[in-house]
Amino acid sequence: MSQAKENAAMAALDFVESGMTLGLGSGSTAEVFLERLGERIAGGLKVQGIPTSQRTADVAEENGVPLVEPDKVESIQLTIDGADEVDPQFSLIKGGGACLLREKIIAHASERMVVIVDASKMVETLGEFALPIEVDPFGMALTAEQIYAALMQSGCENAQTVLRQKKDGSGPLVTDGGHYILDSRCKKIPKPADTAHMLSQIPGVMEHGLFIDLADVIIIGETDHAKVMELARE
Repeated sequence: MSQAKENAAMAALDFVESGMTLGLGSGSTAEVFLERLGERIAGGLKVQGIPTSQRTADVAEENGVPLVEPDKVESIQLTIDGADEVDPQFSLIKGGGACLLREKIIAHASERMVVIVDASKMVETLGEFALPIEVDPFGMALTAEQIYAALMQSGCENAQTVLRQKKDGSGPLVTDGGHYILDSRCKKIPKPADTAHMLSQIPGVMEHGLFIDLADVIIIGETDHAKVMELARE
């Protein structure tokens, strides 16, 4: 475990209060947070969590974090999640772990979203990390053509899109929701909000990895501390 991830996870605990329902994100840094959250729960903290992936659910259960179905809660006070890239406006690319649809559902339903990352995830312009786009398998080639056109129209030059494969190479990766993921290597996404809007208009796109206007706090883990940045919303 890197010390940077540990420091980011510990700083995120400062935003957790007893009685909260938490959205539990996916990824390596989020899993460190779950381990530390489990320790606080063992010490008397009363919270419940909604996992955004089966892997997150498994790690939460291993660490004694009580889980609840999303349809059984009236509100979600806080989501803690990681990110693959973060820009200065707190726009994110997420979905490297193939959980973007459920992550976005929970983040959008939450009162606040805290994103925990290490310094390598901070960028001036989104796009070096391939943008994940979750699609329905039906008519995928047609959807891919429309995705390419939308990316080019929104200013993403030379966007190369590939179908994500399983790690063992046995075929396309299938998400928890039964969809495929197209990874678009844009290099630069100059207008993330425009790109997000255009992708959302394509019928075969179930969701995309651009998280716009969702993150309220970014916690950047360093080797000896964590930097906490809060977005001032109007």
